[in-house]
Parts: sequence; structure tokens; C-alpha cells
Amino acid sequence: MFRQTHIRLTWLNSLVFIVVISILGCIIYFYTDNKLYKDVNHSLLESVNHFQQLSKGPGEIRGGDGDPRFVRRDPRIITLIWDDNNRLLAGETRDSQLFQDNEELVHPKKLNSLQDIEVEHFSFRYVAIEVVSPELGNVTVQFIRNVNSEKELLDRLLLIMLIGCGVGIICAVASGYFLAGRALVPIKNAWQKQQEFVSDASHELRTPLAVIQAKTDLLLRAPFATVQEKILDVSTISNESRRLSKLVTNLLTLARSDSDQIEMKKSVFQLDSLLTEIMHHYEEIAMYQEKSLRIEALEPVTIFADKERIHQLIVILVDNALKYTKEGGEIVLTCKQSHSSIFFQVKDNGMGIPEKDIPKIFDRFYQSDKTRTAAEGTGLGLSIAKWIIEKHHGKTKVQSTVGLGTTIEVTFPKAQKR
Repeated sequence: MFRQTHIRLTWLNSLVFIVVISILGCIIYFYTDNKLYKDVNHSLLESVNHFQQLSKGPGEIRGGDGDPRFVRRDPRIITLIWDDNNRLLAGETRDSQLFQDNEELVHPKKLNSLQDIEVEHFSFRYVAIEVVSPELGNVTVQFIRNVNSEKELLDRLLLIMLIGCGVGIICAVASGYFLAGRALVPIKNAWQKQQEFVSDASHELRTPLAVIQAKTDLLLRAPFATVQEKILDVSTISNESRRLSKLVTNLLTLARSDSDQIEMKKSVFQLDSLLTEIMHHYEEIAMYQEKSLRIEALEPVTIFADKERIHQLIVILVDNALKYTKEGGEIVLTCKQSHSSIFFQVKDNGMGIPEKDIPKIFDRFYQSDKTRTAAEGTGLGLSIAKWIIEKHHGKTKVQSTVGLGTTIEVTFPKAQKR
């Protein structure tokens, strides 16, 4: 799948490079063409204007004993005069013989416009007009100029550009292949993470379902047993159902967060009051588990955020701290503020996290070791916490020492986007 995508991206990138190179080449070529022939075109058109503005008009073309002549103003301009029968009447230049020998090629095909011709390896540009001469009748006056040097320079430029375009196309394909590979790296990583997510989610969903099915089968084998007799099986089914429900809810939250379907409903509220409220809810649970939960250095902190999501964030961190703190341990909640930031901290003296595992704790379904996994975590809580923090443009700092405890500090900017 990725190989075909890589090839398509390579062709697409190469095509873009080739189009850009071609456009630049055309711009350079036509700009040079314009600059090289600017003087040639100007001298030809000026000769035409000068001829048309003569006081005696076509009478300046003098007949007589010899050929009709026209007094040239620019020595680089050759003037040729053609009669009605397309016969060359005059050509007073060193190239007269050349023109006479190639009358069919030299004769102007179009009037009143600049035209190019090639005559025996010579390049010319001309402009021709039709006039009426009192002595010669209807004649065509052709102003022509040799452009060998300009043509040769332009041909060399074209050759260099063609070689350059060939090299550019090869480089474009190579660059396109490289850039396509680089562009696919995050896509491959995302695909790999998605595959791991689906695999882990399937495993986590299958485990409680298997337990529920097994316990249900046991209950069905004893249809006359009372609830009291089977209380352990019923309790297990209830616990696994709750775990399954929580897991599905978390999966749904993460799936919606990935597709940006959940919007933050931000409002102003007191973070310290929210912390106190949550502490009261978890105080009894902590006491039941023979742990201590308290708030330290609490100061009034007003925050602009999604209250429901911040509540969920604090619950996740507190629940996590309780889960990995042994009996007799202590969890401390703190919140404070500076002129630009709001700080919220959950500190415990639990089992701690190995340093190598700290960067991975926010990964989905990641659990540091079997001991921590035995604490009935699904590995999704901190992933949801990370999503909530990012949606509030916050940052997280984790400090932990194995055997001494963990401190997770969240920093929110005071200025939140609405």
C-alpha cells in the first residue's frame, strides 16, 4: 500500500518540480529573446517609420538608368524593393547576390509584421510594407537585417537550457522520491500506531468479555442457586461490566478527539474550588485505602477552560496517583499562578516510574510494568489527560523516582483562546 503511495507521491512531486523548472526556463528564454532582438526590432521599425515620413514619400525611391535605390539610414539595415511580379528590383548591399539567388525564400510572405527567414546558413529578420511609387508603381519595400549573432546566442542558450532541464528532471525525480519518502514517515507512524491501538483495544475488550461470559456460564449451570450463594460471580460480572463500560467510554473519547469531534466549552471558574470539591469526593476512598489525600498551598486561581474536561483531567491524575501509591502513602494536590501561567500539580510518594518509561506514559495502552498493570489500569487515562492538556495549550512535566514517588505538573497559559 505504501509503495504505491510512495510512487504516486514521487510522480506528483516530480511533476510539480518539472512544471516549475519549465516555467522558469520559458521565462528566461523569452526574456533573453526579447532583450536580444529589442535593438533589431527597434532599428527595423524605425527604418519603416523614417521611410513613411519622407516628405516625398515613395518618390524617394529613385529609378533611372540603374536600379531603384533607397537611401539607407541605418547601415545594418538592408533595403530590398520588389515589384508586382515578386521580382527583386534593387538590393544595394554586399549580400545582393545572396538575395538574388534566393528570391523565393527572401520575398516577404507577410506585410507590416516582423518575420524571420533562413537563407544559406544566414539568419535575417525583416519587415515589409507596400507602397505606390510614381516611377515604379506598386512595389513592396523590405527592410531586412542580419541576426546571425543574436540567433547563435539564443541557440546556445536554448541548448544550455535543454541540458539543464534534462539534469533538472533527473534531480526532480530524485528529489520527488526523497520528499515522498519523508512525507510518508508520519503517515507510516500514524498507521502503525493505529494498528497497535486496534490490536490493544481488541485485547482489552476481549479480556472482560471473556470473564463475563465465563462467570455467566457458571451461573447458568446452577439455576436454583441464590444470589447470596453466587455473590462472588455476580460481583465479578458487575466489576468487569463497569471496567468494560469505562474502557468503551475512554475509547470513544479518544476516537472523537482524533477526529476533532469534541469541542472545548470554555468558561471562567475557580480551579482551587474544583480541586477542593474533587478532594472531598476522593477523601473517603483514600481513607478506605489507608492513604492520605490533601491540598497544599492552595490559593485562589481563576482559569478560563472547559470545566468538565479539567475535572476529568484532575480525576484521572488523582485516580492514577491513588492507584500506584501503597498503603500509608500520601497524595498532595497543589495549584498556583504566576502573571502568565497557571500551575496544577499532583504529587505522590508511591512506587514511581522508571526513567526510561516516563516519555511513554502518555501513550495509549502503555503500562510501565506488570506490577503497574496489576493495578487494573487500561492505559488510556493518561492519553485522555494529554489530549485535554493539549486542547488547553498546556504543558506537562513529569518527575519520578522509583520507590520515592511521582510528581506530575501541568502548566496552562492564562490567556486561553476562546
